[in-house]
Amino acid sequence: MERWKKIEKVPAPAFTSVFGPLTGMRVLCNGTINAAPFAATMLSDFGAEVIQIERPNIGDPGRFQAPKIVHGDKAISAVFLQNGRNRLSLTLNTNLKYPESKEIFLSLIKNADVWIENMVWIEKMGITDEMLLEVNHKLIICHVSGFGRPQFGGDPEICDKPSYDPIGQAESGFMFLNGFAEPQPVLQTAGFINDYITAMFAAFGIVSAYVNAQNTGKGQVIDVTQIEAGARILDDNFAAWINAGWLKKRYGNKVPVFQPANTYKTKDGKYGLVGAYGRDVYERCLKSMNIDIEEFPYLEAGASADAVNSPLGQELERRVEAFVTSHDSQFLYENFNKYKVPFATARNAQEIYKDPHWHGRNNFIKYVDQTLGKEIEAFGIAPKMSDTPGQVWRGAPALGQDTETILSRLLGYSDKEIAAFKGKGIID
Repeated sequence: MERWKKIEKVPAPAFTSVFGPLTGMRVLCNGTINAAPFAATMLSDFGAEVIQIERPNIGDPGRFQAPKIVHGDKAISAVFLQNGRNRLSLTLNTNLKYPESKEIFLSLIKNADVWIENMVWIEKMGITDEMLLEVNHKLIICHVSGFGRPQFGGDPEICDKPSYDPIGQAESGFMFLNGFAEPQPVLQTAGFINDYITAMFAAFGIVSAYVNAQNTGKGQVIDVTQIEAGARILDDNFAAWINAGWLKKRYGNKVPVFQPANTYKTKDGKYGLVGAYGRDVYERCLKSMNIDIEEFPYLEAGASADAVNSPLGQELERRVEAFVTSHDSQFLYENFNKYKVPFATARNAQEIYKDPHWHGRNNFIKYVDQTLGKEIEAFGIAPKMSDTPGQVWRGAPALGQDTETILSRLLGYSDKEIAAFKGKGIID
């Protein structure tokens, strides 16, 4: 068959609006919750045309994750409603043992600039990097997994291990540093943060490789792992151990190397965080609490781990705690802000949504979710850009919503050919 050899690439965007710095980039995504699809979402928010390939009749499991938003007899997960936006949904069985699937998939690859996957065992589907780069020599291939692909090194058995967010948190060293000192346990961070960190590394790698491909005409393969993304953001965790034998430990909410820097329960039951790094902020912080700077010199009471742990440092910690716990959060916010001392309270979604500052920055936007068929509101675009801002051109698609349109307009299949695919487990 090899129909893909005869088709010409259709420039992007063919389906989406023209906006953002990544307009002209087309991304094909074989990814499910959460890292790979969110990398695609980040690219789509800034103009890339994203086609998400989903399994026929099943789709991305992220569509069904609790909690769900219900409208009439339809429901969609809050996470898919939020992050599935700006995508096209094409249902396709990507097992290339089916000749029709192979033709469609390779035709899509020929039309893509980027392919993202987190299926891990792609060879079992008949897919190899070499095959795809032969079809499209400018293609950027981004593999997202827990432990990496053996082509980039490492133990093949470990590379073959399955993973998901908490596994990545644990194996990267991230989880070990979160929580309080023993005997309390380590803390799994909420919000599937390892997945989202991994996605950001993937998006950065893709944009970097895309720029190179535009300059050189040559694509490449990117290997993004949960464990390496989690490890890379751990400040000096590895440098401290490797070069000084300093094994960092959990310390809860209190920063161990300078102060004031801790979280306290305020008089009105909030959790207030005070942070004062550096001599100038330290002295302003003490002044804001009417604590004598001469009694607690910076170098002796707040500048280092030794100072924090000294008798004088411990007494300062007691004074700060007494001040914060004896005042309500609004007073503390106004007081510390007056002296330009960093202060915040741990806030939930309801409290943040009520804050005019967040709305003033257009952080909550409305668009029509395609599954529910109704207008919804979700978090907006980050980061902000002055000349090429991102936008949402449509809400998350219904499963397979764009299959026939993509097959027809992008790949040139006729209505008759598309009809012939149906009932075979290829697209439905």
